[in-house]
Amino acid sequence: MTRVGLGFDVHPFSDDPARRLVLGGVHVAGERGLAGHSDADVVAHAVGDAILGACGLGDLGEHFPDTDPTWSGADSLAILAGVVRLAGEAGWAVGNVDCTVVLEAPKLAPHRAEMARLLSDVVGADVSVKATRAEGLGAIGRGEGVACWAVALIDRT
Repeated sequence: MTRVGLGFDVHPFSDDPARRLVLGGVHVAGERGLAGHSDADVVAHAVGDAILGACGLGDLGEHFPDTDPTWSGADSLAILAGVVRLAGEAGWAVGNVDCTVVLEAPKLAPHRAEMARLLSDVVGADVSVKATRAEGLGAIGRGEGVACWAVALIDRT
């Protein structure tokens, strides 16, 4: 049996100058970080939600709530590893994941290969990472934050 899941996440940029920008597990040096309870990695969060949705296991907030201090400042790749563990315990294996990051800046081209490698290592399957702009439309287009869509394909083990 094969199933598919869709994940989405969005975070605004933080006003905290000490906050690091983490996307797909990669620290993007010299850029404003995103606001959030964990490290606010929208890419890892969208991938995790896509996997959970495909498995019928709810969403990231159910398993890793922002009301739990355990996840304060957490590395989102560790959260994603927890998602993959939950999927495996439920009898599912990830086939692949495709994600699209939507942001005006910074440019992701220099970081995409490393993001894909880190995410693939955690997920245990190919993860592709693409980027696009909102072309000035809406909050993302005004550079107020970053969003990511992800689609995961899973198979029964």
